[in-house]
Amino acid sequence: MKKTWVLPALFLLALGCSSEDPVATEYGLIWQDEFDEPAGQLPDPSNWSFNLGSGWGNAQLELDTNRLENCSTDGEGHLAITAIKEDFQGFTYTSARISTKGLFQLTYGRFEARIKLPVGQGIWPAFWMLGSNIDDVRWPNCGEIDIMEFLGDEPRTIYGTAHGPGHFGGNGFGGSHTIAQGGFHLGFHEYAIEWSENSIKWFIDGFQYHSMTPDDLASASNWVYDHPFFIILNLAVGGNWPGEPDETTQFPQVMLIDYVRVYGNIPAP
Repeated sequence: MKKTWVLPALFLLALGCSSEDPVATEYGLIWQDEFDEPAGQLPDPSNWSFNLGSGWGNAQLELDTNRLENCSTDGEGHLAITAIKEDFQGFTYTSARISTKGLFQLTYGRFEARIKLPVGQGIWPAFWMLGSNIDDVRWPNCGEIDIMEFLGDEPRTIYGTAHGPGHFGGNGFGGSHTIAQGGFHLGFHEYAIEWSENSIKWFIDGFQYHSMTPDDLASASNWVYDHPFFIILNLAVGGNWPGEPDETTQFPQVMLIDYVRVYGNIPAP
């Protein structure tokens, strides 16, 4: 079992809790999924629901299902989201996309996940968030925070991006981090953001590589990161950004999630 941890002091400062402030709140772990269930289980339905369908506005090629073949626990403390090349309901590829919409949402906090990424041309895993008001105001007005995106043909680079009115799609406010050798598919890494009232910071294994404030946008009215967001994990195949798989892409491909944890402010007892 993987249990609890001390929240980094840097995050306390990011949320405005300095050593000179009166201690009115404590900051700690408020939501988590450790995926400790036995092998062959769907993710906990009290935490996650499935987004069923295809395309998603990105021309993705997979059909996202709620089958165990595409999303299940491995019995070793991980959730495996698996992209398969197969003939299924008229599609060539299947995979899964899960979210906490309607189950868990939060305004501000530290959102982190430890993930081992798949690799290959046309493979596109992501750990991201959408504003919970999406059904009312639509995208991009709801806001989107991509905590981690990865293109399987660029194994040494990860991306973090925010999308909102005036900065969306190819004009999203993004940053990236590239390692000198190896690749993010070779082992587990921790991907995180620290989100407060006036900033979002992106981290890889505790290293901050990107940030955004309202001053970085064309207008303060474009800052739509002031309301609850929910979490999404998915493994896409193809799409406008990564392009299609080719003869070098091997299947199945697995996005292995060790945990997802969210830290926020909790009223002191």
